[in-house]
Amino acid sequence: MDEVEFILEEAKEGMEKAIGHLKKQLSNIRAGKASPNMLGSVMVEYYGAATPLNQVANVNTPDARTLSIQPFEKSMIQEIEKGIMMANLGFNPMNNGESVIINVPPLTEERRKQLSKQAKAEAEDAKVGVRNDRKQANQELKKLDISEDLLKGAEDDVQELTDTYIERIDNILAIKEKEIMTV
Repeated sequence: MDEVEFILEEAKEGMEKAIGHLKKQLSNIRAGKASPNMLGSVMVEYYGAATPLNQVANVNTPDARTLSIQPFEKSMIQEIEKGIMMANLGFNPMNNGESVIINVPPLTEERRKQLSKQAKAEAEDAKVGVRNDRKQANQELKKLDISEDLLKGAEDDVQELTDTYIERIDNILAIKEKEIMTV
């Protein structure tokens, strides 16, 4: 593989990481229905160490408005409730002695707009990442000892790659916004 292809491949990998990060961030933004991903940021005190919730309990969605958290050890129920409250997700956990239940309230119009803005901000961050990868690739290309024609062609390839990834980000955002705004 020659140097130009290598630089293009590195740029593509960086842009792919930006897309992956965006998808992960958007999965944490709650849309209308309950999803175990909503609790992805919850940390629970487990034998003195902060541990992700999914490592101490099973998280299920029995229906579109309910999250059920079944701890592996019954003694963890109090810690799980505390962890959910500390994560400040706006949920009010209840326990029935066996598991922790969270009723996910329907989103208000105002909250939907806030979440939509948050999703747009995440998409913009991803676009910045893609543009930074483009800038870095172009700088690497300029360092190479190649003809101007080859350089121009390679820069055009980088721009084409950038446009493709920006379009993918826009499509991912459009899907998420539709999900958020659907009542």
